[in-house]
Amino acid sequence: MLAATTTTLALMPQWFNPEYLLTKFGAYVIIGLCLVIFIESSIFPVLPGDSLLFTAGLFVAQGSIQTPLWLVCLVVTLAALLGNVVGYFLGYKVGPALFRRPDSRFFKQEYVDKTHAFLEKHGPKAVVLARFVPFVRTFITWIAGVGRMDPRKYFTYTVIGGIAWAAGITALGHLLGNIPFIRTNIEAIFILIVLVSVIPLVVEWARNRRNRSREAESSAEVTQQIPRVPRDDR
Repeated sequence: MLAATTTTLALMPQWFNPEYLLTKFGAYVIIGLCLVIFIESSIFPVLPGDSLLFTAGLFVAQGSIQTPLWLVCLVVTLAALLGNVVGYFLGYKVGPALFRRPDSRFFKQEYVDKTHAFLEKHGPKAVVLARFVPFVRTFITWIAGVGRMDPRKYFTYTVIGGIAWAAGITALGHLLGNIPFIRTNIEAIFILIVLVSVIPLVVEWARNRRNRSREAESSAEVTQQIPRVPRDDR
């Protein structure tokens, strides 16, 4: 029986509790862990990926999971990367069918074009940072596929983000999980992690908005400076 080490938010379903999940997996804990990480990285965003990885690292430190840490980090990283590959190709294959109807209310070709332009400009940064933001880490894989992001660029930065997220958080749980304050406040800590992870995206959004505003003002000034040619009404 795996030791109880984490607290659960009262409003969360029981299956969202990482300790409950890892306990239920029993002897198949590594397989179950990888399956959850794969699913969250590809098709279903409502899973406790961050806290599950952290708790798995903690259980390795306690001996409740007897698989070596390096092997756990390796397999969860592979599961995360495989999930992103599947998510990308789902978006790549399903995207054309969604946008085939030009008059569709929600799916329009212009959305694909804008997505493609965004990923071409911010793709590498977005793919890496999205790993640390719940829900976003699932949707970014579909968006990259629908937007036809360059596969070589996408998979290169998927590997970087996957290692930093899956292996990094598991190792962090192994290193810090036995600290009493951290062990009893895991949910609050991960909420803080999410907020910190979103900060770079918010800063980037604010910077882009400011730049667009300046470009609009400059364009307006240039327009005002252009002399008007008097019309000849004769």
